[in-house]
Amino acid sequence: MTTVTTSRSAALTGRFRVADPTDPAVAVLLRDLVREYDTRYPPPPGEVRSAQEEIDRYPEKAFRAPDGAFVLYEEDGALLAGGAFKRLSPDTAEIKRVWTHPEARGRGLAKAIMARLEDTARELGYQALFLTTGPNQAEAVALYVSTGYHPGFDPDAYPVQPGPHPFSKVITTVADPTTSEERA
Repeated sequence: MTTVTTSRSAALTGRFRVADPTDPAVAVLLRDLVREYDTRYPPPPGEVRSAQEEIDRYPEKAFRAPDGAFVLYEEDGALLAGGAFKRLSPDTAEIKRVWTHPEARGRGLAKAIMARLEDTARELGYQALFLTTGPNQAEAVALYVSTGYHPGFDPDAYPVQPGPHPFSKVITTVADPTTSEERA
């Protein structure tokens, strides 16, 4: 069992795990994410659309090693948070599907999931991460800024425009093969 301490809560005593995209717990996460996105981003009048289209946009294999992963956090058998990443380029992964159960928000779980996603991406050899969030998710902007992601827009002017708001973060530094004596 992993114990993680977050700034807003006592130690998290649940379990983090990497799950296959076909895991039933992932289906729970994705269903609630669709509900959340459909509530925050309803289609314009007369248009029929669902966030399910975004969820279905990528094949399950994109979220399996060596290209990606789903990371879940569970306490007492209940899924409370999760997220995923997939390959964007040879050295950059794109974070997707970050979610916290509505009744578990405010405990620092999203921050803990972000840290675990970064660790897992680093283990798979990624050097950087990229993600986007939408114009109706100010709490996500605050999360990403607080965890060291660099916004590709002015967060003080959020939301800048409709559509995705990008963030990036370097998660590892490539070592310089020359020693300090060789550079002198």
